[in-house]
Amino acid sequence: MLSLIISILIGAFVGWLAGIIMKSSHGFIMSALLGIVGGALGHFLAGLIGIGGSGIGGFLISLAGACILIAIVRAIMGKKF
Repeated sequence: MLSLIISILIGAFVGWLAGIIMKSSHGFIMSALLGIVGGALGHFLAGLIGIGGSGIGGFLISLAGACILIAIVRAIMGKKF
């Protein structure tokens, strides 16, 4: 249970940081969702090209995945996201 809470908090931080990088504004819950789903997306894509990471490398992969997810959502919903 503690690892789930830590994952949500790290996901929220990654989503918040990705929002700053991508100049996007959304609330805490959306940040957490973007961070968690974006992190999974980033690790999936990194695994496809043979890159794995833990620690700082895993954090950067999660951040890249969240940025990619924001770009995808922005392309679908428009620039308001």
